[in-house]
Amino acid sequence: MSQSADTSDHSVPPSVRAAASWSWRVLVIGLAIGGLVALMGVGKVIWVPVVLALLLTVLLQPLVDLLVSRARMWRGAAAVVAVLALVGVVGGLLALAGQQIASGFTDLWNQAAAGLDELVTYLSEGPLGLDATQIQNYLSQITDQLQANSGTLVSGALSFTTTVGHVLAGGLITLFCLLFFLKDGPLIWTWLVRLLPAPSRERVHEAGRRGLITLSAFTRTQILVAAIDAIGISLGALFLGLPLVVPLGVLVFLASFVPFVGAIATGAIAVLVALVDQGPASALIMLGVVLAVQQIEGHVLQPLLLGHAVAVHPVAVLLAVAAGSLAAGVVGALLAVPFVATLNTVVLYLHGHDKFPDLGSDADGLERRLAALNAHGSLDEPASDTGGTDEPEAAR
Repeated sequence: MSQSADTSDHSVPPSVRAAASWSWRVLVIGLAIGGLVALMGVGKVIWVPVVLALLLTVLLQPLVDLLVSRARMWRGAAAVVAVLALVGVVGGLLALAGQQIASGFTDLWNQAAAGLDELVTYLSEGPLGLDATQIQNYLSQITDQLQANSGTLVSGALSFTTTVGHVLAGGLITLFCLLFFLKDGPLIWTWLVRLLPAPSRERVHEAGRRGLITLSAFTRTQILVAAIDAIGISLGALFLGLPLVVPLGVLVFLASFVPFVGAIATGAIAVLVALVDQGPASALIMLGVVLAVQQIEGHVLQPLLLGHAVAVHPVAVLLAVAAGSLAAGVVGALLAVPFVATLNTVVLYLHGHDKFPDLGSDADGLERRLAALNAHGSLDEPASDTGGTDEPEAAR
């Protein structure tokens, strides 16, 4: 029996056996990745706010450290001040953009209707010589289709209402996590590291430190790049005298965090506004402004500011954006690149390649924090004889 099994095994060419071995392994990896993406799609109401809070923590951490060291504030109070400042800035921008949209959208809609009438007239009376009646019939058919699908539009509005509820819930979770990440970030990280087997704690801690540097570099630099993009396109729109300049700037700023797709979408919107408001000549000028800003971003700002710290191949960026959008829509596409850049740094360190050798080791600090956590349940040092509690350097 075993002789015949050996004979059958040897009758299969080595290339086929190798292909079969690769096939089932690739299939298992593909199923695991697909399952992870599906799980992320189901649980995005939980993990998306946590990741957003982590990104905002990296952004606001210097402000909290400044308030603690210079203003001698308690770390919890400094975290509250930083979160309130963030809410104030974001709320002010959204209020300003909403006011501009409310005041300028009606005029823009009227201009779009007039532009559509001019287009119909040009198609019927211009060199193309199309039948005006046929064009009007096409427009009527579109209107009839919209009216016939009014039920679908209503259900879509209800779905949008549900989405708004999820967004509000996610926003509250984000603010809650952000507050405690700013206040107790070292404590939370040390507690997570303590869950691992003792031999692997130091390597995971060092990998996490380097991943945090990558995440910080990406977040701060991307905010700077997005601000430059928004200012450049807004100045172009302001020079042309276009309406909705502030909403366009806010939209460009937000969309700049999504590679490829964001730049194309916001550029198209800016050109469309110029076309509707002032005609083809202004649209071409606006197109030139958008292309110039995007070229400066892609060939000057990104390589100069980000450097090797978050270097990820464009193919990996594109695939990450696609997977992120599949898992969590626009927010997933926004978070995909920082996630891949940070994961790249962590995996490289765990495989022996340190992208930040000058960072050194924090083994002694980790041991001290683990000992404090085991002894007191916090990273605070024991109270002194005077009853005061000094905050250790590791928690700052």
